[in-house]
Amino acid sequence: MSATSPLMILAAVWGIVTVVFIGLLIFRSFITMKEEDTVFLSDGESKMEIEQREIQNRLKRLSPYTRAFGYSSLGLALILAGTLVYRSVIEFMRT
Repeated sequence: MSATSPLMILAAVWGIVTVVFIGLLIFRSFITMKEEDTVFLSDGESKMEIEQREIQNRLKRLSPYTRAFGYSSLGLALILAGTLVYRSVIEFMRT
């Protein structure tokens, strides 16, 4: 195997995509830290309603990226695992 084999490149791409995915999950958890499940508001607490709507809007904007990087990471991991299994089977058949 050469230093920059396609398998190494695939592993590096998978690593980068997975790090970005984990970063998005961490960022999402920071956003949801201030989110409340139920908000009981009186007239004086209307600021909280605005904050909760802002949090929901940020989560809606972040959700497609999180989903895309998660599925990309999973797909690349499956391709990487399949390639490793295929190479192992081919090597086993040669011996």
